[in-house]
Amino acid sequence: MHKNILAAALLAVPLCAGAADLTVSAAASLSNAFKELAQAFEAANPGDKVLLNFAASDPLVQQIAKGAPVDVLAAADQDAMDKAERAKLLAAGTRRDFVSNTVVLVVPGGSRIATLADLNGAARLTTGNPASVPIGRYTREALEQAGLWQALAPRFVFGASVRQSLDYVARGEADAGFVYATDVMAQKDKVRAVLTLPTVTPVRYPIAVTANAAQPRLALRFIDFAAVGPGQAILLRHGFGKP
Repeated sequence: MHKNILAAALLAVPLCAGAADLTVSAAASLSNAFKELAQAFEAANPGDKVLLNFAASDPLVQQIAKGAPVDVLAAADQDAMDKAERAKLLAAGTRRDFVSNTVVLVVPGGSRIATLADLNGAARLTTGNPASVPIGRYTREALEQAGLWQALAPRFVFGASVRQSLDYVARGEADAGFVYATDVMAQKDKVRAVLTLPTVTPVRYPIAVTANAAQPRLALRFIDFAAVGPGQAILLRHGFGKP
């Protein structure tokens, strides 16, 4: 079925009578923004409830593959969403990019690390696990491009999500780490960004309705709210950029 035809068909599905629960699984870096966005969406859709589930993108895809009841998936990179699409976990024609981000090097307050060259003197570094966390994939790809990954890789302690890596730096358990620029706001009293890491692949976040969504029409409304509606202002306020 043509993508646009299927999307139109989803829109034609009638809303269930009364209140509806919409389950949204989103990348950990979206936590703060999506909590506010969900409240705004509920205010604009009286009676409906948004249930949020946050984790690294790849585990979210695995949860859906195992039957988790999810209506909307928002991932932090195309690789995770591609895995969901190949597994036929997405409703065709609903996938779109809705925000962008950047990767930054963060250090604890008082650190003298200011450049990538300074990382040669760091004992412990952190980012997400490249095997399952988008921030790790962005970081590895960028450091490989810069010719630094091989030398620095043994010093990395990988987090299960970008927020775990951020916590490692905030607690002083890592000398420096690579996270998203938007994450810094969550620990602004304990960490600071010292540089932006140029990424080979643009940091763009895709969002889609899941193939087995219980509320497909409401899910599309949520995506529109986030991608082109009032939710964009909330996301921009939390530091995200246009896709």
